Amino acid sequence: MTETVRELDLVLFGATGFTGRLVAEFIATKHAGLRWALGGRSRDKLERVRAELIAKEPSAKDVAIVVADSLDPAAMADVARRARVVCSTVGPYALYGAPLVAACAEFGTAYCDLTGEVDWMRGMIDAHHARAMATGARIVPACGFDSIPSDLGVLVLGAHLRDRGRQLVAARLRVVRMKGGVSGGTFASGLAMAERAGRDRETRRILADPYALNPEGERTGPDRSDKLAPHKDAATGHWLAPFVMAGTNTRVVRRSHALSGFPHGRDFRYEEVSDMGAGVAGYARATAMSAALGAFVGAAALGPTRRLLARVVTQPGSGPSEEKRKGGSFGIVIDGTADDGSVTHVRVEADKDPGYGATAIMLGQSALALCEPLEGVSRGGLLTPATAPGLGLLLVDRLRAEGFRFEVSN
Repeated sequence: MTETVRELDLVLFGATGFTGRLVAEFIATKHAGLRWALGGRSRDKLERVRAELIAKEPSAKDVAIVVADSLDPAAMADVARRARVVCSTVGPYALYGAPLVAACAEFGTAYCDLTGEVDWMRGMIDAHHARAMATGARIVPACGFDSIPSDLGVLVLGAHLRDRGRQLVAARLRVVRMKGGVSGGTFASGLAMAERAGRDRETRRILADPYALNPEGERTGPDRSDKLAPHKDAATGHWLAPFVMAGTNTRVVRRSHALSGFPHGRDFRYEEVSDMGAGVAGYARATAMSAALGAFVGAAALGPTRRLLARVVTQPGSGPSEEKRKGGSFGIVIDGTADDGSVTHVRVEADKDPGYGATAIMLGQSALALCEPLEGVSRGGLLTPATAPGLGLLLVDRLRAEGFRFEVSN
């Protein structure tokens, strides 16, 4: 399929936010020959971001400015018509993201973002998947820490076993190391999602459904609700606690599995937990983690305490200093059980703050990968990092080149 010639290869929309600026800095170091633009509502703020980029990378003087309001469908249609790819950091996406996704689906424009809002993703699938399939638009949410390490880690694991004549039948992700802050935008998205769940029964049903993002007719399987209580791992003896991003990541991984035609079988099981270590200390950490997460969910569900949280947590657009970000890192291990009973592990890690440094690279490389020309007919739709043409194992290679590790062991 011949791509329509467009004015811009890429628009980074939301470039004036904290994470948006980090993504802009990353793309500025990689943009040789790329026709790209900074997008957002305020020309003054966008020009300040461009000036900051030029100070670090003089060639950024050629970066264009696109001024548009995310809530204006006509403006979003203009952005989608002008660009081959749009990368969005404008969250909470349920408040600000829908017009841009609709426009990209309509005009066949590739799109990626950072959302972890499961109910919003479900709504975008229902509203725009069919149109995006028709236009060839590759719409790929969740291209940050949620859910690239999970989605691509399982992809690597399944491919490794398949190449050796075995089939993955179950997988469990364990967070073994995570150091770094959570962005104000992430907090705002979580609180907004809690507010929607508090007033809408259908939202609560979607968030509780382990297969909420699967295609219609394929929303069943062996997995049940995410485990919230601390429990002991029989294999390692370590205490396990909930992982705060499991509610998003597990749904994305299951959608990837369904969109890929169930390569691991229809009885494939997948879960995510935090590994808190062994012994009394591990039990204490697991109990504290479970209690803290339960308290936050409970507080976010109630209007008065949710408003209090909104005042005291990091505000949207803010984040830690560069020094603190450089001290961040993460490590996860995905334990995969094959059809012969053997267990294989994939370790995914990076010496970067997961919510900022690592996320900026993951989203930036997703956008750049989507800019690469494709041969043949491109599969469109509301896709995932593991299933979108141009991403998947190709994105794994790009991230490895940035220092990310996807290491397989038995």
